[in-house]
Amino acid sequence: MRIGLPKEIKNHEYRVGLTPASVRELVAHGHQVLVQAGAGAAIGLADAQYQAAGAQIVADAATVFAQADMVVKVKEPQPQECAMLRPGQILYTYLHLAPDPEQTAALVKSGAICIAYETITGPGGGLPLLAPMSEVAGRMAVQAAAAHLEKSKGGMGVLLGGVPGVPAGHVVILGGGVVGTHALQVAVGMGAKVTVLDKNVDRLRQLDLVFGNRIHTLYSSAQSVEDAVLDAEVVIGGVLIPGAAAPKLVTRSMVARMKPGAVVVDVAIDQGGCFETSHATTHADPTFVVDGVVHYCVANMPGAVARTSTFALNNATIAHAVALADKGWKRALQDNPHLKNGLNVAEGKVTYEAVAHALGLGYVSADSVLA
Repeated sequence: MRIGLPKEIKNHEYRVGLTPASVRELVAHGHQVLVQAGAGAAIGLADAQYQAAGAQIVADAATVFAQADMVVKVKEPQPQECAMLRPGQILYTYLHLAPDPEQTAALVKSGAICIAYETITGPGGGLPLLAPMSEVAGRMAVQAAAAHLEKSKGGMGVLLGGVPGVPAGHVVILGGGVVGTHALQVAVGMGAKVTVLDKNVDRLRQLDLVFGNRIHTLYSSAQSVEDAVLDAEVVIGGVLIPGAAAPKLVTRSMVARMKPGAVVVDVAIDQGGCFETSHATTHADPTFVVDGVVHYCVANMPGAVARTSTFALNNATIAHAVALADKGWKRALQDNPHLKNGLNVAEGKVTYEAVAHALGLGYVSADSVLA
């Protein structure tokens, strides 16, 4: 198979879908890899390294899309990239379609086979291709919040960890999954007061066993969320329903009653966000203020630490990329039900039920398409 690696074009997105090591793996399986010139240059992955791994360097994205049987990316295709997709071509990347009707319509129109990293499942449950970026985003969320609590950045002027004789800031984390766990690790390490909320009591028990009295755990209800949010200096949203729009846990009226200069970090923004006041921002312009509360809602947070993120992502994605290339998409999905869960759009049909439901579109099962 001919596999294409274009350079990412989303604002401040420096990650790349394949490292030279991943290219070498694909070439060793007998496949050809086309890499757009400069695709990894921003994170120190030179064209010469890709060539040494067996890739062919091509001048532009148009050549990659025109010649590749499978395109491997990081972020969802931008409109000009969607326009270059063709029927039967495999697109393997993050998609986050539930809050994005325009992209979904473009992918349906393209007739391409669109496999989303974020809905591929693992044998033990969970979302193994989303997990490494969730780990990065969770850790970054606390860094971003701490920085934006500074008065010069619009915050209330609080040092998150406090100092002797002065209370630490209160960090409230909505969701005890991968994002929440990594956020609380960093928040605890900085000396903050930390409260984590989740509807899974077993998960709260696990966190309590690990962190003990360094954190507070609460069962998530409308009342407990409201009480915690109103007491917080920082609220981090890390809730996820696989493939579906994130639930709006924090209402506009709650935000209006939060402490002036508090900071919210909506890590769920890729799936529409869990704050009613959220809308996606960029690394170039990461924040906005609603009712005196600073909102940090960057939709590709791990892109800020693009080298770390790229290697972490490739560790998770390369095995499925090899399977798709070796077997073709139909056989690969038939052989692996977890990979099959990644099929979101195929041959002009929406094949992921949560996306179809979120956007009010017709749903056709992946099994029907594969048959």
